[in-house]
Amino acid sequence: MPDFREVTEFLKDTFVYIAIFVAIAFVFTFVMAVVPVAGNSMNPTLADGNMAVSLKFAYLISSPKRNDIITFTDADKKRYVKRVIGLPGETIDYLNGYLYINGESYIESFVDGKETNNFMFVDICDKTKCPDNKIPENKYLVLGDNRPGSQDSRDPEIGLIDKKQIDGKLIFRVWPIKELGKIK
Repeated sequence: MPDFREVTEFLKDTFVYIAIFVAIAFVFTFVMAVVPVAGNSMNPTLADGNMAVSLKFAYLISSPKRNDIITFTDADKKRYVKRVIGLPGETIDYLNGYLYINGESYIESFVDGKETNNFMFVDICDKTKCPDNKIPENKYLVLGDNRPGSQDSRDPEIGLIDKKQIDGKLIFRVWPIKELGKIK
């Protein structure tokens, strides 16, 4: 009678490797992604060349919160990394270096003293798109931390982003190694 122990052992090992591969593929397809940061629009929080882990499912059952750092994709399939500043139902203005949310001053600790050019909410979303002068439901205003050097919601090509455009929430920097850790 032939000895099938080697064949059986080979099949068991192969099954284990296939199961590991499928699990890894599942995680990187549906759970998280490693996202490269291109450009300096998120300085000083994130710099050009940084790599961060993004949770893809972060907003399936919840909504983005103010100051979350997110990735989103525009209509041309270009991916951006930005910070959520304005939430649905709010009016956001920036005057004399201060952020105003619904007319109340809000302190931003992450902009590192860099001046943000003045803008009014109506500059981002005119009365035809935002008749009540508030961010519509499922829309978000996003800005880069390096305000003078960021293409973000202030740019008419980006404007307010829809929740469906959001790919994930950045939670952890993995590169460079010396800066490994949670993103704030």
